[in-house]
This record gives sequence, C-alpha cells and structure tokens, in this order.
Amino acid sequence: MTTALAPHTAEPRARFLDLAAAEWLKLWSLRSTGWSLLVAALTVLAFNVGKAWDNVRYWPDEPGYAEKFIADGIPLMHAFTTDASTVMMLATGAFGALAVTGECSTGLIRTTFAAVPARRSVMAAKVCVVAAVMTVFGAIVTAVSFAATQAILSTEDAGVSLDHPGAPRLVVASALLAPVAALVGAALGTLIRHGAGAVVGSVLLLLLLPLVLGEDRHWSAVLAHAMPYVAWMRLGDSPYDPGAVPYPWTAVGAWTVYALWALAAAAVAVTTVHRRDQ
Repeated sequence: MTTALAPHTAEPRARFLDLAAAEWLKLWSLRSTGWSLLVAALTVLAFNVGKAWDNVRYWPDEPGYAEKFIADGIPLMHAFTTDASTVMMLATGAFGALAVTGECSTGLIRTTFAAVPARRSVMAAKVCVVAAVMTVFGAIVTAVSFAATQAILSTEDAGVSLDHPGAPRLVVASALLAPVAALVGAALGTLIRHGAGAVVGSVLLLLLLPLVLGEDRHWSAVLAHAMPYVAWMRLGDSPYDPGAVPYPWTAVGAWTVYALWALAAAAVAVTTVHRRDQ
C-alpha cells in the first residue's frame, strides 16, 4: 500500500513592505533609538540657538547694524551652524552604522537571513527605513532650528523668513545631511560589520577627510568638493562669491554630490551583503 505524498507548496516570497515593516519594528523596539535621536536633536538645537542668543546678548548699539547683519547672510549662518552640522553628521552616521552592525554583533542577522534568504531585499528594506527615519529627523530638527534662531534674532530685527534668498536651500541641505550621513554609516557597517569600527570609519570619511583637503590646489579642491560636508557648506553659503575662491563650483554640483553619495552608499549596503558570511 503506497501513501500519496502531499504536494510540496513553495513558501511565498516575503513582500518588500513586510520586510520594511519588520525593520521598522526592529529599529523602534530598541529604547536607545528614541533616546539617541532626542539627545542628538537637542544638541544640534543647542549649538544653533546658543549662537543666535549669544549674538543678541552682545548686540552692538550701532545704527544700521541689523541691515548689515542680514546683508552679510549671518542669520542663515546661525540658522544651522557648522558645529551643528558636525554633530548632525556624527550622530546620524553612527545611527546608520549601528542600525546594521547591531544585528551582526548579536547574531540576530543570521536568524533574519535564515527566515528571509533574499539578503539584498532585507538590506534594501533596512536602508529604506534608515533613510526615511533620518529624513524626517533632519527635517524636524532643521525646521525647529530655523524657527527658533530667527525668532531670537527677530528681537533685534535681524531675523529672516523662510522665503529669504538662500533660506530654503539651506534648510533642505541641512535636513538632507542626516539621511546622507546615515546611509554612509550603514554602508560602512555592511563592510566592516563592527559597530565601533563603522562609527570611527564614518567620522574619518565624513568629517576628518574634508579637513585635510584644501581648496587652494586643483585636485585637492576637486576631492574636497566631492565630500558631503563641503557640499553642505557650499549650499549654505547664500552670498557665495565665485571670485573669492580659487576653484569655484555650483550649487547644482553640490546637490549632485549629495545624490551620488546617498545612491552609492545604498548600493554598497545592498550589494555587499549578498554573499558574505555573517
């Protein structure tokens, strides 16, 4: 007597939205996620608001100073300072790195890939979630910073509105620093697979390397202009004078740097995980 075998039913492939939902739950199930974002946001705001408040506190009693202050583009410099941008890139680069390496260090990544063998799909979902969270984070922090700093400067009639020339570009560029840096951190996380190493790598690549690249020589200037931090400085420089620098470049070029870094980092994060042992 033979027993008929039940036909084998292939397990359905995981839908991308389901993978994204799973990555979302994994990210927000950690208490450290919310707290780390809150601390980073408050630190960025503290640098910006503190700078604006310091200017108002020691405001000179000079006729026409407010008009000169605005004409020189200083309100926009205070809306998002270089110190704040440094903190933003440090925090979000580390966030992206740890979002990847956290699973590697605990071994949870093996369980994830055992449940969903499509590694690229899993990593693509993780990258999308990290990029989305960081974009919202950057937008909120930048919007609050702009509103707070200009409100403080307005007490001396030196604040500007969002429709001021250069203000929309500065706000968008500052907000997008967060997802760009986070994606770079995630890419380094997939390559290094060690939390501390990936965080240090993101600091070296995003912040220290631009410091050693001067703009007084052609090739050094080309390399410097290819860095996200220098691109942000170009986009935030509202009264930009091409004649004041040896090798001027355009805002379009700076936006292109943003896009290429984000796309390249996402591609590295998705592709390098395919055949690597975890």
